[in-house]
Amino acid sequence: MANTGKKPRIVVLGAGLGGTIAAFEIKEAVGNKADVTVVNKGDTFHFVPSNPWVAVKWRTREAIEVNLTHIFRRKGIEFFTCGAKAIHPKDNKITLSTEMELFYDYLVIATGPELAFDEIDGFGPEHFTQSVCHVDHALAASDVFEAFARDPKPIVVGAVQGASCFGPAYEFALILDTELRKRKVRDKVPMTFVTSEPYVGHPGLDGVGDTKGLLESELRQRHIKWITNARVEKVEAGLMHVEEVNEDGSTKGHHQLPFGFSMMLPAFRGVEAVRGHEGLTNPRGFILVDKHQRNPTYPNIFALGVCVAIAPTGKTPVPVGVPKTGFMIESMVTAIAHNFKLILAGKAPTHEATWNAICLADFGDGGVAFFAQPQIPPRNINWSASGKWVHLAKVGFEKYFIGKVKSGKSEPFYEKLALDLIGAHKIKP
Repeated sequence: MANTGKKPRIVVLGAGLGGTIAAFEIKEAVGNKADVTVVNKGDTFHFVPSNPWVAVKWRTREAIEVNLTHIFRRKGIEFFTCGAKAIHPKDNKITLSTEMELFYDYLVIATGPELAFDEIDGFGPEHFTQSVCHVDHALAASDVFEAFARDPKPIVVGAVQGASCFGPAYEFALILDTELRKRKVRDKVPMTFVTSEPYVGHPGLDGVGDTKGLLESELRQRHIKWITNARVEKVEAGLMHVEEVNEDGSTKGHHQLPFGFSMMLPAFRGVEAVRGHEGLTNPRGFILVDKHQRNPTYPNIFALGVCVAIAPTGKTPVPVGVPKTGFMIESMVTAIAHNFKLILAGKAPTHEATWNAICLADFGDGGVAFFAQPQIPPRNINWSASGKWVHLAKVGFEKYFIGKVKSGKSEPFYEKLALDLIGAHKIKP
């Protein structure tokens, strides 16, 4: 479908946490000066941070999803729900899964990642471990967990080599502990946390505040053993083979961990539709961007969220990626929206995202919060804290964010005011 209108067409590829908010904010920024189109696989937004709750039946699928069709229509945003088969950056077009061709003037890639379960034998929901990366996975995990709770055995939770999203692994391990204690079967379940991080509380960020001390303390108090610098070699039914390495990368030892239930987060890579374009992606398929979130080779392509290429914070014995936290993603959204306003006025983009991080990690009956400014060290603010208030804050944030999506708002004025008061800005001055 060619863009036959006079106004430029901005296509947002993906309608997850970043893409949905980006569509709202870009439309508000450009007004009638451009048409905004969203391409997504399916018509539904899922609040991914709630997936660990879904996996223990603390939430239903319906509670964390929003149908976007009528919301985008109300905002004047065109919506294709068939998904993309491939992008063609040299031709400024997308081939949809229906084989229809959609042309664009500007493209914002917000696809999220592809989950690389296939990189380890026996790994993933189609084999022997569970996942909370997608609501479908979380629902499947909840059924497996229910069966497990009737016949308790050891549990293994964590994140494999190359993973870049560690928060949900910590959350889920401690949520499982909370739920098993509620069911009065925790005493029958030895638990092990297995992670590629060099130390507990690293989460791909070399720690924030005292996350090392806070998370080690939580694991100790809840009798959860851990293995760091871990590389999962393969998974069999009820048995995980793990290599533990030294600081120099040499083998420290091998572990054979029996389990009756396991949830391990995978490594990510770019989705198939965007991979294989020189100058657009790195070898893992993540989108290369400059300080304005724009691709250097194709300056009419922008990217935000988990699909963006970010170098690790430092060398680690086992590969560890950098997480893209919610607030960091929202700062990318705001920078792109503001830059579009300049571009459509014939000016060069100047806005840069702060990449600050505000994180609430829920443990079911408590949690850990941190604020990193910026997310990647060295930082101006490096703060963390724990307490029961974090659980309540996470519940409140879930309701607030889903409410924003339902209303078609990216950032109400009172949210910006509150963030400005604590110095959590989305755009660099």
